[in-house]
Amino acid sequence: MKNSEIAGIFGRMADLLELLGEDRFRVNSYRKSARVIDELTEAVEDVAEGGRLTEIPGVGKSTAEKIEQYLRTGRIEQYEQLRAKVPPDLPDLLEIAGLGPKSVAKLWKQAEINSVSELKEALESDPERLIALEGFGAKKVQQITESLAFAESAGERIRLDEATALGEALTDAIARCKGAKRVTAAGSLRRGRETIGDIDILCEASKAAGPKIIDAFATAETVVRVLARGETKGSVVLEGDVQADLRVVPRGSFGAALAYFTGSKDHNIRLRERAIQRGWKLSEYGLFEGDKQIAGRDEEGIYEAMDMEFVPPELREDRGELAAAESRKLPTLIELEDMRGDLHMHTVASDGRNTIAEMIEACRARGYRYMAICDHSKSEIQANGLDADRLAAHVEDIHETARKYEDIVVLAGIEVDIFKDGSLDFGSDVLEQLDFVTASAHSALSQRRPDATRRLIQAIETPHVHCIGHPSGRLINKRAGMEIDIDEIARAAAANGVALEINAHPWRLDLRDVHVRAAIAAGAKIIISTDAHEADGLDLMKYGVITARRGWATPADVVNTYTPAKLKKWLKGK
Repeated sequence: MKNSEIAGIFGRMADLLELLGEDRFRVNSYRKSARVIDELTEAVEDVAEGGRLTEIPGVGKSTAEKIEQYLRTGRIEQYEQLRAKVPPDLPDLLEIAGLGPKSVAKLWKQAEINSVSELKEALESDPERLIALEGFGAKKVQQITESLAFAESAGERIRLDEATALGEALTDAIARCKGAKRVTAAGSLRRGRETIGDIDILCEASKAAGPKIIDAFATAETVVRVLARGETKGSVVLEGDVQADLRVVPRGSFGAALAYFTGSKDHNIRLRERAIQRGWKLSEYGLFEGDKQIAGRDEEGIYEAMDMEFVPPELREDRGELAAAESRKLPTLIELEDMRGDLHMHTVASDGRNTIAEMIEACRARGYRYMAICDHSKSEIQANGLDADRLAAHVEDIHETARKYEDIVVLAGIEVDIFKDGSLDFGSDVLEQLDFVTASAHSALSQRRPDATRRLIQAIETPHVHCIGHPSGRLINKRAGMEIDIDEIARAAAANGVALEINAHPWRLDLRDVHVRAAIAAGAKIIISTDAHEADGLDLMKYGVITARRGWATPADVVNTYTPAKLKKWLKGK
């Protein structure tokens, strides 16, 4: 798939246009094209071959021609022309916090600084030259120095669970401070993205309470370095080289600020466009008609004032959510409270840490009505996978233990390996003895799109399979996993009554959000499971629900929101 390559080029074209001072509309157009191509579930080559490029939202005739040119020649002529207009390393400066296109253009044209290394040298040898630049000054130069030092030490984007833990520790510390009222995470953390670059936090408080709240933030236990400390704004570096920013805002602007800093950038642009069409102005301070504030105390009021349904944070990615909100057609998203069971977990029979009884008790403690124990099959030697004889004994143990409980249905299952050719680790003679079968790929995860897709579809079409576990096999920030044609796989799943798993473990979140939406559109059912290897792992369900929400999933789309009776009927249907 060329999706990532082409998306990367369009993103860089947007950067170059910004540096050259081009029209914001053109810049935003390229940024949207980059995003929608990167999130495309089909190979862009296949879309182009079918003459359907302009059917992609955000891809017009001109953009389609550039994509076709790249597919033919491996280059985009306009991109090469733009690159020739600026020094080759200049766009790298945009990665430094505090340096926007206008500031970078001034460094280039007024100070002849064309790269990160030249900026670093100037900061060390002649900072006065930078302080003298229009719009800079000593404070800005100091912030750039700190941002540059942070950028050099910072690692990759962190996983959602890591960011959640850091964010909750900070919000708890801030909430304990006198004068702090509403305190919440914003940014990509609030939107539930699978990885987070930095952490944004908002606090409602009076201006007088601001300095003490900023002090509490700056001295929180997880803070290792303070970057900035003002009366209403603070910036720190946390353990693990993660940057966190706090803004203290008044009650009347809290909702507008929360919407603004939650983003996404593209969602905010579309929202502001709708305000402008009405002759209004929307900013982090509120929604205004002239000098009169129309809304801003809470987010709901902003959407209501513009005749829209409230858009949940997880949907704010400019994927059609505002059009749906205007027509009152937003889905009723799934909630954690809708989950009635977990259908993928392990015990000490394979590589889990708890017994059958302990996992049953843990599920009962969480109010679940049913559960499925799915230990590994024999090919997973490193995971102490079960051969047919051990599996038969294990199934008997599950059923015997389950008889002691009347308030929960315990399904005896298996996580059976899908081999490279699509065959399974066990045949029908074994699988038909089980209550629930999840089939997962654990090897040959570098397979390309056609082979990987055929592999999963063959498993889907195998009798007795109820669910395909973590379909791509990716590990976030570690392994890309298989390229899959989610549309083709979802159609096969729908036709065969097989569900696709959102593995809720934050290292996986597989299916990813855009795949969830594509699967639902094709009529496939979703199962959200934790793949828990210990009792505490059952608490990871929340991350799977967040991913489902980002994929526009409703309770009706997810099998493990069913009542026990409906679940049994679904299983018999297979």
